[in-house]
Formats: sequence, C-alpha cells, structure tokens
Amino acid sequence: MSSALYRTHELAYRTQYAEIKERARATGLLLPGTPGRLKLKSVNGGSYWYRLFYPVPGKQEEKFVCTEADLEAYETMRLAIEDQDWMTKQISLLRKIGFQTADKVMARVLVELHNQHMLDAGLVLVGTLATMAWLNELGGMSTSAHTQDIDLASHILRLAAPASFLETVKATGLPFFPVPGLSPASPTCSVKLPGAQGLRVDVLTPGEELGQIVKLPALAWAAQTVPFYDYLLKDPEPACMLAGGHCVPVHIPQAARFVWHKLYASTQRRGTPEKATKDRIQALTIAALLASEDAHLLLDALNELPPRMREHIARIKGTLMQTASAHPELIDLLDAI
Repeated sequence: MSSALYRTHELAYRTQYAEIKERARATGLLLPGTPGRLKLKSVNGGSYWYRLFYPVPGKQEEKFVCTEADLEAYETMRLAIEDQDWMTKQISLLRKIGFQTADKVMARVLVELHNQHMLDAGLVLVGTLATMAWLNELGGMSTSAHTQDIDLASHILRLAAPASFLETVKATGLPFFPVPGLSPASPTCSVKLPGAQGLRVDVLTPGEELGQIVKLPALAWAAQTVPFYDYLLKDPEPACMLAGGHCVPVHIPQAARFVWHKLYASTQRRGTPEKATKDRIQALTIAALLASEDAHLLLDALNELPPRMREHIARIKGTLMQTASAHPELIDLLDAI
C-alpha cells in the first residue's frame, strides 16, 4: 500500500489561518514588501514622513506618506504597518509548521495584482499556486510544492482593469520583460524575470486547441488557450494565497474541478513524465482531502466531465488507484471513472 498523501493540521492552526484570511480580506489595499517603519525627514525646510521598506529582498525603498502635520495620514500608515507586521509574524509561524507559502518575489507580484484590482476583474489563480492554496484551505500538510510560475486564467473578465497587465507587473519594480511569441507579429501572453530560474507569469484562457493566442482587451494583453478551461473555471471560489509575509485574497477553481482537470492535464504531458507524476500527486492529494469530508463534490464534478476528459483519465485509472491506495474513500470515487 502507498503511504498517505497528506496529514492534517491541528485545529488551532487551521483556526489561526482562518483569522489571517479574515483580516486580509478586510484590509483592502496591501502594503507591498516588508512592513517597514516610518521615518521623519527634513526636505527643503519641511518635515515629511516616509515609509522605509524592502519591496523585494535586497532592495530598500522610501515612499512618501504625509507631512509631519498630517496626523490622520500618519496614524493610518502606522496602523497599516502594525497590522502587516502582525500578519508577517503569523505567516512565518504557519510556514514553519507546514502551511504552503510562496516566496517574496511572487508575493510582490500577487500584491500588485490585488492592489490594481486585477484579481477582482476575474483573473483566477491556477497551476501549482492553486494547489498550494487548496492545501491550506483544506487544512492539509503535504510535500512542499515549488514553482517558478504564476499561472493566471481568464474566462470572463467582469470589468476592465484600471491598468494594463504589463503596466501592473512593471509596477512591482521587478525587471519583467515580455516573452516573445512564435513570430514577431504574435502577441505575447507571458512575462518573465531574467535568468533560467526567473519567475514567469502566464495568462491562460479556454480554447479548443492548446497554445492558440487570444487577445484580452480588458487587460490590454493576450492569453494562451488551454483545452477544457471552461470546465475548470466555472464558478471559481474566493480563497487566499500565503506569499512572503502576505495573505493575498485570490480566486481559485473549485477544488473538485481542479482535481479532475489536473488529472486530465497529466495525460497530455509529452516528454516530461516527472511533471505528469507531479500533476497526479498534487491532484490526488487535494482529492483525498476532499473525499474524507465532501466526496459528493468530487462525484458531482466527475459527472460533469466532458467525455474526452473522462476517457483520458480512465486510461490512468490503475495508476491513480495505486497511488491513492491509503485512502479508501478516494479509491471508491476513482473506481467510478
């Protein structure tokens, strides 16, 4: 029998995570980078408050807050720094006990997307970051997931974003550059940081064929099509992503739909068996957590699978059941494929 795919966090830590989420959702705009501190500076005969902080590791920044006489603005920023300092300490503790947390560079991007209302406009977090978010949401402990990609999916944008996608990622202060398309005339749908291991941000959207380019006027950007993303992105759910010292409100696919789509995606990998295995383990871990309490969600999502998706998943049924053998409730569901 295979070993269990997850362990469960203690109730006290799950409660702590829930409190962090509640406070993050009530915060509104998030302070980028470290909490920082307030510093009074004399400039041209006047006294002004600045916030000193690190937007990303190794880069200090000063940002104007208010004049010395503006006590209301000073107090607002002081409380914001105090709240962010509390948040950073709580997230550090959760990270040490096994909660999934993205790095500080990813945090800088996610915070900017949140502050620019890109995530409110309808962008959905998918890929490995969505796996990490669902593990935290469901209280599961598993092998830490690592990724150098932020995958954002768009189905229906509810409103136009106040800034273009490229303007938003450049506002992070990080040296993102657009990834060229297959031809000079092709719109780009990704940005990346320099270096082989540099963070990459991809924008994806539903389409019949993999890799077609679709323009998204609301973002002044383009997206790459992925088959059956219309199934994946139906009625996404609000959640939060722990990243650096931040808890960023996001939207992620329904857990059950995410499971079945990720299993399907694992069958479409060509020449990268290790990535297919990673997809299956991540999907089955979320599935095992769901099956222990909300198995009906998996069954309902299974019954709505497009036939071609179901056919591909059925071909790896034996492998899936072997991997999930420590979870009888999940085995029963997989047997229904």
